[in-house]
Amino acid sequence: MSQSISVTAPHNHSDNPFPQATTLQTDALLLDAYSRTVVGVSQAVSPSVVQIKVSKKPNPQARQQQPFGTGSGFIISSDGFIVTNSHVVNSALKIEVVLQDGREFSGKLVGEDPATDLAVLQINGDGLRSVRFGNSKTLQVGQVAVAIGNPYGFQYSVTAGVVSALGRTLRSESGRLIDDVIQTDAALNPGNSGGPLVDSSGLVIGVNTAVILPAQGLCFAVSSSLAEYVVGKLIIEGKVRRGVIGIAGQTAPINPRSVSYHQLQNKTGVLVQGVEPTGPASGVLLVGDIVIAMDGQPVHSIDDLHKHLNESAINRMVELTLLRNGQKENVGVRPKEMR
Repeated sequence: MSQSISVTAPHNHSDNPFPQATTLQTDALLLDAYSRTVVGVSQAVSPSVVQIKVSKKPNPQARQQQPFGTGSGFIISSDGFIVTNSHVVNSALKIEVVLQDGREFSGKLVGEDPATDLAVLQINGDGLRSVRFGNSKTLQVGQVAVAIGNPYGFQYSVTAGVVSALGRTLRSESGRLIDDVIQTDAALNPGNSGGPLVDSSGLVIGVNTAVILPAQGLCFAVSSSLAEYVVGKLIIEGKVRRGVIGIAGQTAPINPRSVSYHQLQNKTGVLVQGVEPTGPASGVLLVGDIVIAMDGQPVHSIDDLHKHLNESAINRMVELTLLRNGQKENVGVRPKEMR
């Protein structure tokens, strides 16, 4: 006589006696998906990333200037336009561009904009692989970001991370603030400056420009929205036009009584410390004036004033609101183009 034996499995809501193993498998799959994304983006974009080698003019004021320099860049068109950092090619006597396939070209400087640390080069070559700018305005904090450079030629360098913050500002070597800067934890390797920061689709979302070592290796990139505008201006006009009014100034606090009396939006403004005798502001602004607005837009700092003095302000009468001896006044100034 046969006897049947039934075995009851231990009760488990997931019907899986080893839930930890499943979790590990899921994590492995997710990690592998992330790896595939980074590898795929790197392979797709890297042929467009170049090494830039420059021989520089000697600078008597620089104590430890190297007669050569290196950086990265990326090709944005089949006719050889390349985006890089201004500080990479500034004062260059000779520019050489090395592609990943080993080809070397002489690079021509089309234009540079130290205020945003961007520059455009051009090479004459066939079969060039290019990348496209993405829309950095749609970025979100936490999004995957991949920094690619070509510091040594032939072999590219890749670091990956996430977008850590958006809308940062960064002071360029020219002294002006670069607006709309992307902060990322994707490490910026030596020689990767000027290379692209790309998203998971391989679109350029920024141009890698700086690393702040004391701040745990924070890395920054000029957003693609700003970079695309500046690059377009450099290709068409060779420069980005900006206005000046011919004053020396600094950010200074406004007397709290004046803030209250005039019901001002800002607590700081630009204190005029000097006026160029032949500048646009000569005879209009006086030493001691505090500029608090331009065309109705608040001016909290010297950087705000720089921001307002863009191409649209050149040779146009603008209205400056200022405090003079405690009184609020409006004056007209016609900015000229910065040379």
